Amino acid sequence: MLLENKTAVITGSGSGIGRAVAQRLGQEGAHVVLLDNHEAHCLETAELIRAQGGSALPIVTDVTQREQVFDAARQAVEQFGRLHVWVNCAGYSKIVPFLECTDEIWNKTMDINLRSCFLCCQAAVTYMDPTGGSIVNLSSESGKKGTLWYEAYCASKFGIIGFTQALASEYAAQGIRVNAICPGVVQTPMWDAQVADYAKKRGIKPEEVMPRFRKNIPMHRLCELEDVTNLVLFLVTAASAYITGQALNLSGGNTMY
Repeated sequence: MLLENKTAVITGSGSGIGRAVAQRLGQEGAHVVLLDNHEAHCLETAELIRAQGGSALPIVTDVTQREQVFDAARQAVEQFGRLHVWVNCAGYSKIVPFLECTDEIWNKTMDINLRSCFLCCQAAVTYMDPTGGSIVNLSSESGKKGTLWYEAYCASKFGIIGFTQALASEYAAQGIRVNAICPGVVQTPMWDAQVADYAKKRGIKPEEVMPRFRKNIPMHRLCELEDVTNLVLFLVTAASAYITGQALNLSGGNTMY
């Protein structure tokens, strides 16, 4: 129980990576605070955690709205005490040719991926335990390497890495560590929804997309949810006490810088 009696906030916890992280931290004894704008999904994650004997507080939250983010943080503190862990998993992705990338797509991508990270980190450092804590921001392999038809997403994920480095520098002396992780392809509902667009981009059939990824990744497999949760757990525990300001690759050797 590496996180017994610790309070951990996870955004985007209604599905995909966020749900997996929330379940894993709950298994390690954390009081898990679930932020997601989809009420049914948020409640479903809470029930999964409780069924495993964990503690969960679901709060329906639009993480692009400052008042809602700070209200959720206050609720978490009122329920469980000061915050120890905050993991930003909320994300949005759209594969589209550059000249078809509308203001709406660009702004939505920046709001959900980058601006929400900014707002949530402000709430996190405001309510974090005086002895310190850990923030993990979800960047991406696309935050290290730009790709066609992905300008908005890449820009947002590159931005998370720079933001993480700056924040880590500012709060290191206060014992707050801030790191980013950069997963490769993780087959989540978000990825399932854009397989057809990726296939169109590469001129292949949708059923050929995942086999293509597996072939090109040096380890010949996709990133699994457990790979992500293992790294998050490492970054929010004392095992990584001297690590801050890093953007750690999780891509099976596909990205090495």
